[in-house]
Amino acid sequence: MSVLEIKNLTHRYDDRFLFDNANLTINNGEHVGVVGLNGAGKSTFINIIAGNLSQDDGEVLWLNGIRKGYLDQHADIDRTKTVMEYLLSSFTYLYEKEAKLNKMYEDMAFADGEQLDRLIKKSANLQDELTSEGFYDLESKIKKVANGLGMNIVGYDAPISQLSGGERAKLMLSKLLLESPDIMLLDEPTNFLDIEHIDWLIKYLNDYKKTFLVISHDIKFLDAVSRYIVNIENGYIKKYTGNYTAFKAQHEMNAKQHEDAYKRQQAEIKRITEYIDKNKARASTAKMAHSRQKMLDKMQLVQKPVTILDAQFDFPYHPLNCKDLLVVKNLEVGYDKTLIPPINLHLNSQSRLWIRGTNGVGKTTLLKTLMHKIPQLKGSFLIHPEARILYLEQDLNFPNKEQSASQYFNSCYPMMNEKDRRTSLAKVGLKGELAIKPIKNMSGGEQVRLKIAVLSHIKSNVLILDEPTNHLDVRAKEELKRALNQYEGAIILVSHEEDFATAICNQIFDAKTKI
Repeated sequence: MSVLEIKNLTHRYDDRFLFDNANLTINNGEHVGVVGLNGAGKSTFINIIAGNLSQDDGEVLWLNGIRKGYLDQHADIDRTKTVMEYLLSSFTYLYEKEAKLNKMYEDMAFADGEQLDRLIKKSANLQDELTSEGFYDLESKIKKVANGLGMNIVGYDAPISQLSGGERAKLMLSKLLLESPDIMLLDEPTNFLDIEHIDWLIKYLNDYKKTFLVISHDIKFLDAVSRYIVNIENGYIKKYTGNYTAFKAQHEMNAKQHEDAYKRQQAEIKRITEYIDKNKARASTAKMAHSRQKMLDKMQLVQKPVTILDAQFDFPYHPLNCKDLLVVKNLEVGYDKTLIPPINLHLNSQSRLWIRGTNGVGKTTLLKTLMHKIPQLKGSFLIHPEARILYLEQDLNFPNKEQSASQYFNSCYPMMNEKDRRTSLAKVGLKGELAIKPIKNMSGGEQVRLKIAVLSHIKSNVLILDEPTNHLDVRAKEELKRALNQYEGAIILVSHEEDFATAICNQIFDAKTKI
């Protein structure tokens, strides 16, 4: 039984089709991964089916009575509540049932005869419903899910106003899982999860009896949870059976067939156009030329294959050879209180350190402390005086998101000429319309590429990277891996992607919560 049917979906962005008469059917209980290159339209697709964005044409048909849940990490939530108050709001419908039950009990005091019998029967049924749905043990039910995503580390009495962006994203995911809708729409749910909590989420989703669609660039995660893959490309939405690995093999074959079909059609169009141009002016052949023009006008065009703008990342190196690049002794970091037990580290100019640990434990706080953005609480650290540090932060912050990529780049390098600026952006895959698109309308992956484009003009000997693969598609992640392995300086990397981190780093620091 289908829970979602998309018919002839059409949607344009600027001068190109994200979707062109696309069709898709999602059946009850299917676990679906949604993939596509950065900017292909994945988040637009999710927003259209969630009802947050109107398509230009076509239909999005949901099964009557279906309950939908959407994880939108950019959404804001009521920051006046505590963590537990927010999670309890997942069960508003149960509190409504309880209010209805209490009203029945009040009415019983004034009822008799058949009316009393009806109220007793209805209240008993409602009581059974509340019991079976775990209403009288809600906090335990909540903690079973929220602990799996690490919210116990944050604390259930913590005000949401004190949570980081990553912690709020985990909180929203916890609430969505607790609501257990008929279909979940998940946009990059692993971005703010560490390895332990990704493993928990994989098990949870595999046990989920209902339907979900998940956008993710984490191949290991997609392979583990997806039974179908929906690929968005060339204006089409195509569904494949199997996980990401199975999809990849099928997709390469289909992409070649699509390219061949496009080339054949373009050759045919050229041939017909040349015939029309040659014969439309002659009286003896004008009728035939007119007939060919009508045939050309009715032709169903094959979309031009998407030009894959592969990124080329580069981190210029400023020479430094030393044994004591960074020496950390009994360092304690945090704001009002110490987050991590005293830290001791010793890095040389060739060290590549992977900092791993639970989200919210203080990994970003440690990075900011080492860069003197916030003061340490106790202990000490020394950085070599000739260290030149480049920092790629996790949050996609820009001074003005109304600016285009080109305007932002120009604000960073006002003396650079237009040609060199465009070349720098094109190098990371931001060319043509992408270079002049407002930052607010760029995908997360495109914004990360813009950040890297700016950094690529600064010589350094230490790279500090906080979750750099968040939002990057598969090809861009591979290119980033190549660039980092080629970099001659030291690297301090925070990442939840084990395969990525272990391919680059030779040291590990486990950040653990202070007990």
